[in-house]
Amino acid sequence: MFDGMIWLWVGFNLFVLAMLALDLGVFHRNAHEVSVKEAATWSVVWITLALTFNALIFFFWERLVPGSGYTSGEAGLAFLTGYLIEKALSIDNIFVFVLIFSYFAVPAKYQHRVLFWGIIGALLMRGAMIFAGAALIKEFHWIIWIFGAFLIFTGIRMATSKGEKLEPEKNPVIRLFKRFMPVSERYDGQKFFTVKNGVRMATPLFLVLLMVETTDLIFAVDSIPAIFAVTQDPFIVYTSNVFAILGLRSLYFVLAGVIHKFHYLKLGLSVVLAFVGVKMLLPDMSNLLLGVSYKIPTAASLGVVAGIIGVAVVASLIRAKRLEAAGEGAAEPPQLPESGTGII
Repeated sequence: MFDGMIWLWVGFNLFVLAMLALDLGVFHRNAHEVSVKEAATWSVVWITLALTFNALIFFFWERLVPGSGYTSGEAGLAFLTGYLIEKALSIDNIFVFVLIFSYFAVPAKYQHRVLFWGIIGALLMRGAMIFAGAALIKEFHWIIWIFGAFLIFTGIRMATSKGEKLEPEKNPVIRLFKRFMPVSERYDGQKFFTVKNGVRMATPLFLVLLMVETTDLIFAVDSIPAIFAVTQDPFIVYTSNVFAILGLRSLYFVLAGVIHKFHYLKLGLSVVLAFVGVKMLLPDMSNLLLGVSYKIPTAASLGVVAGIIGVAVVASLIRAKRLEAAGEGAAEPPQLPESGTGII
């Protein structure tokens, strides 16, 4: 699977670890409430890094990975399309993060810490899923059919769902964890674990982290097959996914206060999922039915995905503006308990 690219894998992961260390060890060493300005700055940084990496692939891929089957231009377009899909789908996480932090009444200054370690876990989980998915596709081509059908089904389900429900008490991971580890009733600063009356126990903040991790695992099941519809090169799939996830924390702090205004975004994301599912199935289906394998070009896929997301965002903002002008106000986020500590 690495095909002589060990140094690329090692170099990329060392870069990611260095950036994460800089983020937590320098810029967020002391817990503080992340302002929209700070989050926007970091969003620009992560997007710039992703696009710079994309440019390196676009111009140097064939030199770095000779015999990969991709030209530099094809590899660059594949990365950009995968990154855009993952970036768009990651916004869906933000809806749930808002619910989780509201339900558990997580102080704003501790939210970055939860998301930071949540992202670390997400990177590990997604890395394992990407390698497993690439290996399965390589050995069993029919997995493509399962991935494609699953994406179409997920898109339809997302479009017809009534909204998010947050029920931590029914989360099997949290229920299992609480059977083996006591949980304190109150937060202890930004600590995940504390000692009370001589007993070591988890704080509610650790339960929040577990919720974030399990939520990302659920979203990863949808989003990772979506990138395999664009490219099956593990390095491009992995790096585009990583850059999208790394920028998720800052994107959360930028959009958390206005995410409820994006009324049509979920519908747009559902169409994206269905589209990439069709893209994944089309070559085999057309070959089976017509005897000719048709593929949707990556450049066309990039344009379609960007267009769908753009239309969804613009339509959402127009709707929010009209509601505000009519004095009705934009759709408000769900009313949740001011404190979620009652479920602990």
